[in-house]
Amino acid sequence: MNRSVIIAFILIIAGITVFLSASKDVSTYANFAQAASGDKVKVVGQLAKDKPMEYDAQNNPNQFSFYMKDDKGVVKQVILHQPKPQDFEMSEQIVVTGKLHNDIFNANEILMKCPSKYKNEEIAVREQQD
Repeated sequence: MNRSVIIAFILIIAGITVFLSASKDVSTYANFAQAASGDKVKVVGQLAKDKPMEYDAQNNPNQFSFYMKDDKGVVKQVILHQPKPQDFEMSEQIVVTGKLHNDIFNANEILMKCPSKYKNEEIAVREQQD
């Protein structure tokens, strides 16, 4: 066999391997009912402000527990295996990535949509136009 054919074959095999390993880590958006399958998913929801939040920075700084309501209105406890994010209580929307196990969602990533600092200015401008 030609040397360039062998190198091309090795590169194709490496590319397929990288593609397959990357596709296994892709998670999908779901609600808590769909997360019951045990697969890694992203759940979108809002903070359940009427439920307690627990964070002990001195004893366990990489565990933050709170309750979240998904888009179907189901409330579940979420344990984030990271420190509590700054301004967490102000978030409008939360996206957690992880798995549901024993009715508790174990998250290893979190994204928060915080309120826009321009929202009040936008309301004031609209009132002036009316």
